[in-house]
Amino acid sequence: MSETFTEVDDPADARRSSGRDMVAKALGLLNRLGEHPHGAAAAELARECQLPLSTAHRLLGSLVRDGFLEFEPKSRRYTLGLQVFVLGQSVAQARGLTGMARPILEEVSALTGEATLMAVREGDQQLYVHSVQGPQGVSVIGRPGTHGPLHCTAQGKVLVSMAPQAVREDLLSSLELTAKGPNCITDRQHFRAAIDEVRTRGWALADQEHEVGIRAVAVPVLGPDGVALAAISTAAPAYRTSIEQLIEYVPVLTAAARRIAVRMPSR
Repeated sequence: MSETFTEVDDPADARRSSGRDMVAKALGLLNRLGEHPHGAAAAELARECQLPLSTAHRLLGSLVRDGFLEFEPKSRRYTLGLQVFVLGQSVAQARGLTGMARPILEEVSALTGEATLMAVREGDQQLYVHSVQGPQGVSVIGRPGTHGPLHCTAQGKVLVSMAPQAVREDLLSSLELTAKGPNCITDRQHFRAAIDEVRTRGWALADQEHEVGIRAVAVPVLGPDGVALAAISTAAPAYRTSIEQLIEYVPVLTAAARRIAVRMPSR
């Protein structure tokens, strides 16, 4: 007499998997809402996150209850809550990205007359953490908390070039070289050569690679191991600032980066 055995999933494992899925969906809603500074309705978020509206409503309600979101009954829109700010401040403190860098960036803008930006690498993107505007009426903005590409920005190229070797090699072979501005690098071999050049000279340029009419120069904020903890840049409209002028700002940026580095905890 033969017996047939059927494998039955452990209910506890199924519950844990379901719980992880719901956490991922809730985090997805938070991330998506971060791209809506003026808030968004549940239906809009559900559509963007590809969730059933009922699931989105349930998750949004839980996030409101725990302080991660706020809900405005009149407009029916959700916005990020104070608990997100609290967590962000904790991360900023741990990464050395709090107010200690801003006065130094302000000094750079006072010397250059242009915007000074600071970013860190987050996966295959850069994350803006500080933006100081210059005195000019027209200025470049990198809104803190928003992401930008690595392959076609001065800061991004610095962050790739000064990443740990394994990470750098992975980025060089896997980054999507999406065409952005008119001078954007889209060829893999060209990109690798550009990163090697940045690594050799210690700073990077971007001339209308990300956006038409925007130029920037960036330097790394290096940890004791030579790995970039962050990058800072001077960014300006192309009609007002030449490549030669931007290169003249490299010593100012480098001195500022060294001052910031000694205040940042190494990772």
